[in-house]
Amino acid sequence: MQLNISIAPEIIFYIKSFPVTNSLIWSVFISGFLILITLIIRFSLKMVPGRLQNCAEILVEESFNFVRSVTGDEERAKKIFPLFCTLFIFILAANLFTFIPGQAAINIKSQAGTISIFRAVMADYGTVLVLTIISVIIIQVAAIMTHGPLGYIGKFLNFQSPLKFFLGLMDIVGEMAKVLSLSFRLFGNIFAGEVLGMVMLSLFPFIAPLPFMFLGVLTAIVQAFVFATLTLVFITLASEIEEDELVEQASI
Repeated sequence: MQLNISIAPEIIFYIKSFPVTNSLIWSVFISGFLILITLIIRFSLKMVPGRLQNCAEILVEESFNFVRSVTGDEERAKKIFPLFCTLFIFILAANLFTFIPGQAAINIKSQAGTISIFRAVMADYGTVLVLTIISVIIIQVAAIMTHGPLGYIGKFLNFQSPLKFFLGLMDIVGEMAKVLSLSFRLFGNIFAGEVLGMVMLSLFPFIAPLPFMFLGVLTAIVQAFVFATLTLVFITLASEIEEDELVEQASI
């Protein structure tokens, strides 16, 4: 059995000059499914919750308690919680939906060969990179809102001493490294799990792939939590006021 392993997603068709890939189709489907479930829960709220509402309430409540425990402030938690919960639920759903049986059998034929219509969303680095850039931009916005534009720039361009100037440049490198660390961790683990599953399925198509599928499900859950939590931690750190800033504010 010949394996077709590609880092880039396969293009299914074009809308004018816009390429529609198999990972984009899967992400649209998952987004629509999550929106539908949200609307069903929203318009069927009851004083005595059913199973679906009960699960949603537990997820929201426990997630908010976790965010509040990390931020240490309820007002700040209310601002960060929607982003954290959205990232976690979308990435978790995108990772777990790849384990639905039978989707690999839905293929189409093209000039490049047989193409699967569905592909793991987080195995497409473009999608992961967009999520990462959104998270990093929000981190910078939180820092600007906390420290002010001048304080934000002064963190990176500090001319008080050569050491502080060097540390400021290292902070710039650190902020840029967040894009790589967040995106490569999520993409690398999901793509590696997808490749490993394909290899094991081609070599041992029955019992042997089961432990690797269980490991893949565990990785899918952990990576969704890690990505959302790291974003939460970075935003919390960016919105904290240091001691020297408190001294300056007190003197004013």
